[in-house]
Amino acid sequence: MSQDEVIAKHRSGEMHRFFASQNDIAYLIIKDTQPIYAFAALRFCEEETSMKPSPDKALREHVLYLLKGGGAHAKFEDVIKGFPPKLRGQKPSGFPHSPWMLLEHMRIAQSDILEFSRNAKHNSPEWPVDYWPKSEGPPNGGAWDASVKSFRADLKAMQDLVANPKTDLFARIPWGDGQTILREALLIADHNAYHLGQLVDVRRLLGVWPKQ
Repeated sequence: MSQDEVIAKHRSGEMHRFFASQNDIAYLIIKDTQPIYAFAALRFCEEETSMKPSPDKALREHVLYLLKGGGAHAKFEDVIKGFPPKLRGQKPSGFPHSPWMLLEHMRIAQSDILEFSRNAKHNSPEWPVDYWPKSEGPPNGGAWDASVKSFRADLKAMQDLVANPKTDLFARIPWGDGQTILREALLIADHNAYHLGQLVDVRRLLGVWPKQ
């Protein structure tokens, strides 16, 4: 708004109504001022408004904290660090899953949730058979590292989606049946935390969890 427009609105009384709707404090400041001071107050009001953080900034930060792990949850990098290759396909006695099975399940599920969140043409795997690997151990020497790399990339992509202020966390995903980005991000955080806990248990049972 130019200074001339401010003066015109001020003289007509419109400026009072404008400020009452935009900023009550600024309205109180300028209601009895001359137009030139009203112009300065308007500039101040605009600058203050532009500096305010988005109302959901704190929520995004909390969701990102959950996705990254930590706090009461084990972190992905800590759980997989130094996992002996010879034990990656071994099931502990009485435990239904091997480390490889848990890692791949986490990767597959996370990838599915991410793609559903951003890709209208995504087709989810068949539940439950396609959400688990076909074998108890990695099929080749590079499979473990490839799975870890893919998991990291997809987790970073979901973090970026949540952090992007243009992402409406509360809007329903058009191709879903009520899901939102917020719900899907929390689902990833919850699912990862659960299975990372299982991986910690597997490492303990196999005798390869570092002593704290």
